[in-house]
Parts: sequence; C-alpha cells; structure tokens
Amino acid sequence: MHSKRTLRRPALAASALLLLPALPALATPAQAAPQAPARAAACGSGAAIEQTMRGGGVWRMCWHTSSTAGLVLEDVSFQPKGEPEPIKVLSSAKLAQIHVPYDDASVEFNDVTEMQLGESAEPLRPKDCPGGVLKKIPGVDLDTGRTKQINGLCVTTQERGFAFHGNSGDIGEEPNRKDAEQGQDLVLYTVNSAGYYHYINQWNFSDDGTITPKAGATGNLSPSDYDASDDQGWPVGNGSKSRATSHHHNIFWRLDFAADGAGDATVEQFDTHRSGSGGPDRTPAYRTTRRQLTKEAAGNAGPAGYRWWRVVSAKGKNADGHRRSWELVHRNQAKYTARSFTKYDVYFTRYKRFEQYASDNARFGSHRADDVGKFVDGEELKHPIAWVNVGFHHIARDEDQTPMPVHWQGFSIAPRDVTAMSPLTPDRLRKPRYNGEPQFDYER
Repeated sequence: MHSKRTLRRPALAASALLLLPALPALATPAQAAPQAPARAAACGSGAAIEQTMRGGGVWRMCWHTSSTAGLVLEDVSFQPKGEPEPIKVLSSAKLAQIHVPYDDASVEFNDVTEMQLGESAEPLRPKDCPGGVLKKIPGVDLDTGRTKQINGLCVTTQERGFAFHGNSGDIGEEPNRKDAEQGQDLVLYTVNSAGYYHYINQWNFSDDGTITPKAGATGNLSPSDYDASDDQGWPVGNGSKSRATSHHHNIFWRLDFAADGAGDATVEQFDTHRSGSGGPDRTPAYRTTRRQLTKEAAGNAGPAGYRWWRVVSAKGKNADGHRRSWELVHRNQAKYTARSFTKYDVYFTRYKRFEQYASDNARFGSHRADDVGKFVDGEELKHPIAWVNVGFHHIARDEDQTPMPVHWQGFSIAPRDVTAMSPLTPDRLRKPRYNGEPQFDYER
C-alpha cells in the first residue's frame, strides 16, 4: 500500500533519460537449430537484445527506460525456426498506468505518472537474476536525490513447463512416437518502487512466439493505513482492531503494433453466442461472428471470455495463405468501473503522439486529453494502439506480512496464423500430410 501522504520523487535530469549502450546477445544454446544469419536490431543509441531460444526461434528487440513508464521496448520481432526473416510484432510497448484508488475514497494514485515510477528503479543483485545478466539503468539515490547508474534490468531465460505433449499416431505417423518438450521464455524485468509498494515490471517472450506482459506487486503494507472500517478493510495482526484499507490496482499497458513491420494493421472483434441446440442430447450449439473495427472503440471480454480481439497484418501471410495476426488473451476478473478509463478491458485508438498514458495524461500538457476514455472519440481506426487494462482488488490478509507475497496481473499476445504450423513442431512432422486434415496411410 501507499502512504496516504502524497509521495513525489525528485525529477530526473534529462541525461537520465538517455538510451543505454548496446546490449550483447545472451549465450545461444548449443543445441539450438541453425538459423538464418542474424539481423541485429537497429537500435540507434539504444540497447539491443537478441536471444536464440532452445526451440530454434529468435527474439530481437530494443529497449530503453523513461522516467515514467520505466522499461520501454521497441522494434520487437520474432523469427520462428525455418522462417527466412524476422517477423515484426510491436513498434513499442510499455506500462501506461498503475491506477490505485482506495475503497474509502481517501486517495487515488497514478503511480506511473504522478509517482514517476521509472525514476525509482531498485538495484538488483546477481541472485535476483538467476542464470541471466544484469544491465545498467538510471536510478535515484534516495538519500541525495541524484541520478546514478544501477544494475536494474535482468535479462534471463526461464523454463515455462510443457510446450506440448502428444502422440503422433493420432495424425497417422507409423510407427507412432510420443512428442513432448519443455518450453522456454526469454524474460526481462525491472523492480520499481512507489511508496511502500515494489512493482515487478516483467515481459516474457516464449519460444512459441507468445508475449506475456505482467506486473507483480510486492513490498509492504502501508503502516499508516490500518484505520479502515469493517467493510472497507480487513483485520491484519492480532485481533480485529487494525484493518488494512482495501484498494484497487488497475494496470494498463500501451501496445503500438507493427504487424510485419507496418502500422496499418486492422483490428477484428470475435463474439461467440449460443445459437440453439442439436443432436440426440440437445447439446447447445454456438456460433462465432467476426467484425472489423473501423472506428476507435472500447470493449469488454464478456462472460467466460466469449469476446476477444486480434490485430491483423495488412500484408503478411503465412505459408498456408492466412493473414498473420496476434490475439489478445485477456481476463479481467476485478474490473474497477468507477472511472470512465477503467470501465473496459481493452481500448483501441488511432495513434497520436501525445496519447501516452491511460490516465493523468494531461499532466504533460494541458492540450492533451487526460485519459484513454477520452482518446476514444470516433475517429477512423488507422495505425491502431491497443490499451489493455487488468484489475486487481487488494483486500489484505495476514499472509501479506512481511514482505508481501507477489500478486500478478497480466495478459498475453498470442500468435494466430503467424506460421503455418507451430514454431516448435518437430522437423519430421513438418510435412504437408500433417498440416491440416491428417492423411493416414490407409487413405493414400
């Protein structure tokens, strides 16, 4: 929790916003499949990351830090195994707000902008970045208020559990074989403090082409916020005298898609509805409809995730002739509806240079619209920007002491038809007879 006293940090000098020196690629696993000659990201004065995954794909991107959003990623591309060129996914991606209103209406924070979250990077130790490398980013010495370089960005790889598990006999291979592999993620993260909270700003890049932005909240419960009423807090500690005040965390990410290297992608919305029933058991039937969003829009995923969106490349197709796209996989189980900019799970707006933060945007110029709810004003949806909102209602518990266990919020950007088959499909199964409806030997 924050203290109810307003907490502001000293402004960083302009030099603290510089882009950092080039980042060397992480070590390439010896067992990785051969790949096309590397195309280093053109990061200018920024820093480059390039990682060949165990499954053979290559992630490339640039990064720098800002005094507000902290870690900013640019020119993010993935080159699946067997693809001749990197496939561009994102032009830029960053945290766009952490909005924290208290249940007792006593205070409402905008941690990214008001608290200058990017200025409060916490130093990381080697044990905080297992198996990875630590990179220098600007941080603030809280004793002197001066800027200094700290080991604040971790770049590492992590296991993510099963990537797949199946039996090839199901698709007609003889003799059949069991196929099972563990997946791997490239992981980037910083830790930034706001009041008594420490936020883990993390991005996972999976070997199947999925991107998972996530934020973890940890730190300590605010020592000045144990005065809540019974219906606006929870007793923490001995007896029921001290009640920690409940509050929300509404976290936004801003995604500037560059599907196949262009900003002229389209956005499609899919809705699934029950359409009747059939069969001897009167099994419910469902239909899924698709429509292109031609105007700026906001929407909710709906019950049980029966609405979803994808960003579709205007020019790129996979080997099957299908348009490449990236799906937003999103669940917002604690939506805060009291503000216009938190009422919806996703907002799609036309790119404007001054629309950078989901709330408190006018802090950086009175001519700017103040929040993403006002950005959506009916304009034609060209060069779409996706704003993704994920909420969490924090009702404290005894186990939140101390330090507080991390609670995570996030979503995924999943490839949909980016490649004709999974980037992790074993080489022996990359044949026409296994792509689409299987061809069994007795049918040939």
